[in-house]
Amino acid sequence: MQIPFEVDPPEKVENRDEKSETLSPQDQESSQSQLESLSKQQQKPLTVTQLTRQISLLLEGKFQSLIVEAELSNVKKAASGHWYFSLKDDQSQIRGVMFRNAAAGLRFEPDNGLEVVVRGNITVYQMRGDYQLMVSSMEPKGLGALQLAFEQLKAKLEEEGLFAPEKKRLIPFLPRKIGIVTSSTGAVIHDMLTVLERRFPGIPVLFFPAAVQGETAVPSLVEGINHMNNIRDSAQIDVLIVGRGGGSMEDLWAFNDEKLARAIFSSEIPVISAVGHETDFTIADFVSDLRAPTPSSALELAVPNKQDLKYTVSQKQERLQRTLLQMLGRLQEIFEAAQRRLASPSTALRQYAQRVDDLDSLLHERTKRQLQNLRIKKSGIAEKLFLLSPERELAPQGHSLKILQERLIRAIGLLNKKKSDSVRQQMDLLDSLSPLSVMNRGYSVALDKKGKSLRSVKKIHSGEELQVRMEDGTLQTKVMSVKTEQKT
Repeated sequence: MQIPFEVDPPEKVENRDEKSETLSPQDQESSQSQLESLSKQQQKPLTVTQLTRQISLLLEGKFQSLIVEAELSNVKKAASGHWYFSLKDDQSQIRGVMFRNAAAGLRFEPDNGLEVVVRGNITVYQMRGDYQLMVSSMEPKGLGALQLAFEQLKAKLEEEGLFAPEKKRLIPFLPRKIGIVTSSTGAVIHDMLTVLERRFPGIPVLFFPAAVQGETAVPSLVEGINHMNNIRDSAQIDVLIVGRGGGSMEDLWAFNDEKLARAIFSSEIPVISAVGHETDFTIADFVSDLRAPTPSSALELAVPNKQDLKYTVSQKQERLQRTLLQMLGRLQEIFEAAQRRLASPSTALRQYAQRVDDLDSLLHERTKRQLQNLRIKKSGIAEKLFLLSPERELAPQGHSLKILQERLIRAIGLLNKKKSDSVRQQMDLLDSLSPLSVMNRGYSVALDKKGKSLRSVKKIHSGEELQVRMEDGTLQTKVMSVKTEQKT
């Protein structure tokens, strides 16, 4: 944010410095030299860069190691890891920056609307001429940084569904082998093994020693969980316990880490979280499949009490024996009652033999009656077949056919005679009309060269060659003369 800056006359600056009670002697000397330099330069104009540098010297020398209480807004994290934001109250605001090295120590993520208490000093961003508060540390107001980080991570993972009840896996009733990831020092592992020996001795334990506090705690715990899952099938690990003893929130902070939470959620082995005391809650407790109030109680949840199981098995065995004896008694009573109701086997056999004879007689009688009915039906069907037989119709039809055949033969004979007579008459008529019959009586026919008969002498000329057809042959002749006869 750019602000106007007015340079006072030297005498006013000197008077103001004399009244100032906040500057140290070194600051007063520095300010005096700066003012003297400004006084000397009043005679010539300043460049923007020179003015900005002088403002930087004044502000950065004046406002150092400030503690400011404000509300965060316009919060943004750059790809470089630097945080940029605004610090505001109900009347004013100032820009702020927290560089990556300082932000690495934050236990929580800055967010809009969060009230914080920051420590830093005023700097000037000379590229824009803006002054800003360079923050070296930040704490949430009214709430510890660890508690705020805990709440933020809890809300994030809960929104992703890592705490959902349907994602929890069942703890096996009697595991083949138990995996434990915790510290090798301290009383935790000893207490766990003691509880296991007391409740169910003989169940094998696979122990992965891990750091549970400090910078190496999270990588060590994650490595232990991943290693147990890698050998799960070969080592037959059915349940995994991850935890440590009690302590402050900072001591338990490794179990509030996001990497550890996701490792627990991704574990194929059901996980029991056993961190601290009963009142201590961590992110690991929420994401695990089961939370144990204390490390020792984790073994009580992981395995049943062997003595209780023996007692339960004994009670069930006695109950089963009593039930079997009662069932056998009832069956014996039923058998004896049935035996009393039943006669000797030979009597029963005679009864059944007589019953068989009765059924055999009934079968023969019914068979005989059935055969008689079938004979009657057969006789009736035969009569119907005889009445409907084609042979009865063939004899009269054959006689009728014979009569019709004789009639047909006679009719054909009469028709042939009639047709023969008609043909003969036609032949006689043709013979009578035929020119050949005329020629038989001594006549002949004159034909031209083409064989066409001539009917008149008008078309015949003298010297023309003609044919004369006679009864027994044809003559070739030549006309000597033509004589036409007059009709009277």
